[in-house]
Amino acid sequence: MKSAVTRRIRRIMKIALIQQEATRDKEANLARGLKSAREAAAAGAQVIAFAELAFDRFYPQVPATAENLEQAEPVPGPATDAFCALAAELGVVVVLNIFERNEDGGSLPYDSSPVIDADGSILGITRMVHITEYEYFHEQGYYAPGDTGAPVYDTRFGRIGVAICYDRHYPEYMRALAVQGAEVVLIPQAGSVGEWPEGLYEAEMRVTAFQNGYFTALCNRVGAEENLVFSGESFVCNPAGEVLARAGQGTEEILYCDLNLDEVAQSNGRRLFLRDRRPVLYKDWI
Repeated sequence: MKSAVTRRIRRIMKIALIQQEATRDKEANLARGLKSAREAAAAGAQVIAFAELAFDRFYPQVPATAENLEQAEPVPGPATDAFCALAAELGVVVVLNIFERNEDGGSLPYDSSPVIDADGSILGITRMVHITEYEYFHEQGYYAPGDTGAPVYDTRFGRIGVAICYDRHYPEYMRALAVQGAEVVLIPQAGSVGEWPEGLYEAEMRVTAFQNGYFTALCNRVGAEENLVFSGESFVCNPAGEVLARAGQGTEEILYCDLNLDEVAQSNGRRLFLRDRRPVLYKDWI
């Protein structure tokens, strides 16, 4: 009689990062995003993510104007309605990034990532917490600081956190996502050519993936706009801090990557670093 052998099924999440140029035609941008998402789902992607303000021009490259601020849209709204329907139809998780109208009486909109589960429901909204201000990134005139914290979402395919662009520079924010059990952190970004020293984008996300024991997946804007040329070069890192996949510079494309979520529990970040934290001390240090 043969002995029964139980084989553990690996937890694989196939992600797609859509690196797409944004023209001045928002409706056309949205239509192309929906088409790319369908293409990604047809290729087997379970989680589909977009870059920062994927369907708009990058407004903060110029100082805030009333006309630009009026472009903010509500949630639910046109973009989320379209992608909720697509997610429900295709059974995929979609992470957007949009210029969200502030419906709570605030004067400024938010830089927001609605997270849509595979049944078409909006699980929640991550809003960028840290707001910067320097040449061509006049964000303090456009965005109110986020008020939704650093949530982690239980999607159909795994636990996902979002760090919107500037938030990725803050170890406190990235650690908060780990403490709450994120397996994958998606980073919608607007990074331009020559903005930071060569290789720093990757180095930063490799280190935070290693320290926190999760996958990082950065989806960047691409294309020339008024004052900036966005570089693309989206990439994915595993919990060992290794780069698994990269998109090209200056190209529109869909970057696919298979993530073995079992690697999270086996990572140094989860087995060692999080285990040996001393949070009772930190409040007196920072």
